[in-house]
Amino acid sequence: MRTSMLKRKLLATMIASTVVAASALPTLAWAQTADANLRGKAPANSEITATNVATGTTRHTKATADGNYSLLGLPPGTYRVDAGPGTERTATLTVSSTATLDLAPEAGVAPQATVLEGVTVTAPSLVEVKTSEIGTNISTRQIEALPQNSRNFLAFADIVPGVQFVTKSDGSTQLKSGAQNSNGVNVYIDGVGQKNYVLKGGVSGQDSTRGNPFPQSAIAEYKVISSNYKAEFDQISSAAITAVTKSGTNEFHGDVFMDYSDQDLRSATPSEQRDHKKTPTIDKQYGASFGGPIVQDLLHFFVAYEAKDILAPKEVKIGENVPISALPPDLASQVGTTNAPFNEDLYFGKLTWTPGTQHLFELTGKYRKETDIGGVGDGPNTASFGSRKTNDETRVDLRYQFNADTWLNDAHLTYEDQSWNPKAINNAPGYRLITPDRRTILNTGGGPDFQDKGQSGYSFQDDFTYTGFTFAGSHVMKAGIKYKKIDVNSFEQEPYNPQYFYDIQESLTVPIRVEFGQLVPGAGDLNVKSGNRQFGLYLQDDWDVTEKLQLNLGLRWDYEETPSYLDYVTPAPLVAALHGWQNIQRTDYNIDDYISNGHNRDAFKDAWQPRLGFSYDLDGDEQHVIFGGAGRAYDRNLFDYLALEQSSAIFPSYGFDFNTHDHPCEVGNGTCLDWNPSYFDPANLAALVAANPNLGGELNLINNNLKTPYSDQFSIGMRNAFGDWRSSATIVHIESHDGIVFTLGNRYPDGGFRGIPGATWGSQPWDYGVPGYGRLILADNGIETRLNSLLLSLEKPYPRDSGWGVTFAYTFSDARENRPNAGDGDEHYVFDYPNVDQVGWHRSVGVARHRLVMTGILDGPWGVTYSAKATVASPETLDATNCHDTPDFDHCYFDPFTPDKTVGFKQLDLAASKEWNLDDKVVLHLRVDVLNVLNARNWTDYDTWRGGPTDTNPNFGTVNGLGVEFPTRTIKVSGRVSF
Repeated sequence: MRTSMLKRKLLATMIASTVVAASALPTLAWAQTADANLRGKAPANSEITATNVATGTTRHTKATADGNYSLLGLPPGTYRVDAGPGTERTATLTVSSTATLDLAPEAGVAPQATVLEGVTVTAPSLVEVKTSEIGTNISTRQIEALPQNSRNFLAFADIVPGVQFVTKSDGSTQLKSGAQNSNGVNVYIDGVGQKNYVLKGGVSGQDSTRGNPFPQSAIAEYKVISSNYKAEFDQISSAAITAVTKSGTNEFHGDVFMDYSDQDLRSATPSEQRDHKKTPTIDKQYGASFGGPIVQDLLHFFVAYEAKDILAPKEVKIGENVPISALPPDLASQVGTTNAPFNEDLYFGKLTWTPGTQHLFELTGKYRKETDIGGVGDGPNTASFGSRKTNDETRVDLRYQFNADTWLNDAHLTYEDQSWNPKAINNAPGYRLITPDRRTILNTGGGPDFQDKGQSGYSFQDDFTYTGFTFAGSHVMKAGIKYKKIDVNSFEQEPYNPQYFYDIQESLTVPIRVEFGQLVPGAGDLNVKSGNRQFGLYLQDDWDVTEKLQLNLGLRWDYEETPSYLDYVTPAPLVAALHGWQNIQRTDYNIDDYISNGHNRDAFKDAWQPRLGFSYDLDGDEQHVIFGGAGRAYDRNLFDYLALEQSSAIFPSYGFDFNTHDHPCEVGNGTCLDWNPSYFDPANLAALVAANPNLGGELNLINNNLKTPYSDQFSIGMRNAFGDWRSSATIVHIESHDGIVFTLGNRYPDGGFRGIPGATWGSQPWDYGVPGYGRLILADNGIETRLNSLLLSLEKPYPRDSGWGVTFAYTFSDARENRPNAGDGDEHYVFDYPNVDQVGWHRSVGVARHRLVMTGILDGPWGVTYSAKATVASPETLDATNCHDTPDFDHCYFDPFTPDKTVGFKQLDLAASKEWNLDDKVVLHLRVDVLNVLNARNWTDYDTWRGGPTDTNPNFGTVNGLGVEFPTRTIKVSGRVSF
């Protein structure tokens, strides 16, 4: 309590100080998230000119009387910069950075050598060190040279401490940071956020997909900011990725490439070794890019296309430690390695027009189309149980930038349209084989999936930067405004196919339970829609108090309306049933907090986010810089969760138990029936609920005071430069709050949650739902995480003249969370406790305590370039239930554990490439990547049963299956022709 009060006082002080600083601004100033700023010293009152050597774009500014200058909003690239005779420098500016370059002759710095190769200039990259952000740039050279499997440009983000790029067992990928789930991430392409407002994954289109969010050949470089970002970054609580796309230049250039691998180029999985047979596998990735001038120095274009055709191995695994010999032959034959196809097409186009030194117009467009067979091999899901999914996205961005000597305005008008539509492959009943205590063994037959969800709309954002204010030092003042009208929708018809559950120890032909869905007549449109409005404002002042001290003072505010949530009215019959339900009159929650009259809910409007930081250059030469910061960042509540309140009432899921010998129930009481084969007919299932469609259905109610999830971030660190080497050491503390959680609202007649007096586990009131309806699920804020972390990095950047570069990134994480069964960190259902307050804190599942990522690039003999990436991590914490240290099964509890071994994950990837000049303009590139060179077995299946009250499981914590993380050792061959 005392700590919480101190934190609240600190945040209040931060807000007050930021507002005071902002009140001193003579004008507003908007900021950018992709461009670069350049500043430094030059002769007093001199004219500074910066020319992009590839495009001819030219910018001018004038130095002040004391010799300070700033060039704002420069597209990342290589520039010739001069302030008169003897001051010319050539330097490369990186994405989303503010770099220092002194031009005054008296600075004693010799002019940089410029090597011209067509329009390509080799020059040192200027590194931003005076910032409170915890961030690292990923260069074009790293993207092109480091070994990689997926051509997902985000895969390189994990060479930054504190960030993890996760490839899950189904081949889908996630980006995670700060011990939070992937929903808190946001990616900004050319300054425009790609946020997913409906589904998980953080980035639109990245929920459970093997696809890429953007063609890698169109990404020039990007920056990873793990925490303490400045105020311009919105809709985020975890890591920020800000990328800049490639543009056409004054010369025509293009690439055509293809990557290939198949089953003959990879090692067998453990199950394939057991069966002495490999599953057919194909992995083809191919594409082309082309750019150049339409009008020299004035109008340029760039286009890119990339495709994926994948037939990937999937591992179907039996659940709950059941031996395959216990299954009948027709089910046993479905266990093991199978495959699932995936196809993706990605298109990107860009026009850049610079009609003068003060104007820049850009028009960009992206189109993405995916088809996927998913839900296969996700543990016990067989090939027939999967779903066919489409994932389509269109984005357009029109940008106009105007710059003057002391200010710059950058405006974007954007459009987006994204849809995600999985549907069961088979229109057939689902066959769910379970243990006597109803834990999953195998899923086959028709799956339950049928969804259609997405977002579409437009936005306007304007960013303005001003450098003319010189009170008590120099300032780069920024502010921004953003308005977005986004239509979100969530169609969910689940289960689409009736699901029948069979106890393996009782009968394989007579089910003990059936679950199905049915449309309630007259209940409304099954496609829940909402026309959301978002509004954001921020102020940011990067204040150089002295040549050594910089303060970063920021404040942002965000607002969002979700009409479907705000205007929803709980049906009157349901309200009457809830108020007359005696079971909840003396329970731990107030049902009126979840009953909406259409006027008692507020928009998400309290998202005030102070973000403060500093950097102190010890010697004034940018060699040793101490930095730190503190700030708050708000994310978004996913519409997929908010829509359940309506969709569950329109297409409720029903469950009926059958009275069998091993699972007896009282026929006629609630939802208990005698089994009859006629219940295999969907029409007869529908007849069960026709008289009262509400009876037996699942209800979802959302708290009327639902808040937006956010994180508080604190850090202190130091950056150092030693010759060509750079290092950084940072201590980070992050707390996330108000994650949405769904709990069981059912209660026994006495208002209790346990059916057995004194029990702390099990015996939940599953069958004691709302009279005349069914099971009640309540949505509240409650999920929290805490992280203490040490981030260490060491880097020797790759320049072409030295021909080698290395990076080391180490992360120590002490992460804790208050949710059980966290899975991969996205779990938001808590049914084993009446509320999340009773869960308690434990080690975060899926977060390794130690993680080290190393990369290297070397230009070797005979023109061969070698590269490597090695990842080593300690074991991740896994879910487990403890019934051994308890008197009986009514007092079990969640007790996550870490496997007892030193290394939990290890992978070494190598690549080698060589170029041949076919003529003056055409170059052939051949490359071989060897992924997981050592064929490390990164096991995914562990025995998580600690044992019962009277016995101990000697195999607890050991590997108990054949599942491993992909890839096994894989060779990928690539060819590319550039011209």
